[in-house]
Amino acid sequence: MLGIVLVGCGVQPTGVVDAGEPASGLTRGMRLYYASADGLRAVPLIDKEVEDLGGVLKLLGQEPPEGLISLVRLGGYSAAGSGTRVTVGIDGPYRGSERDQGTGQVVCTLARAQSVLEPKVRTDDVEVTLRPSEGAALGPYRCAEFLNR
Repeated sequence: MLGIVLVGCGVQPTGVVDAGEPASGLTRGMRLYYASADGLRAVPLIDKEVEDLGGVLKLLGQEPPEGLISLVRLGGYSAAGSGTRVTVGIDGPYRGSERDQGTGQVVCTLARAQSVLEPKVRTDDVEVTLRPSEGAALGPYRCAEFLNR
């Protein structure tokens, strides 16, 4: 019945139409992760380009959006990534704990940044290791370990 109605309106049937590449946008772009009472929350980074992992950590240390907090207090740091591995060198001791939201902010933000900088890398596959100059290394961690906690 529907076919009759469409033909009567001048709509002609078509074959498969190639629509091009899959949709992209905020789901692929950079996000910063902040702490909230309900766990970590991703905030799209719309107006800034991601150039390196250290710059992303610097952005994470700025004022968070209303209703969210940043628990990241790194002091001096360096960050480097290759493929699915990211390492953060921290000057001095790391003041967070292994599984707190501050550590999750760093891990999830850097995992996302690494996938933006190296598009063939999936965020879920990135492992982040924190290496303070004082104390033992923490990780490697994946972002999923800190979500919905």
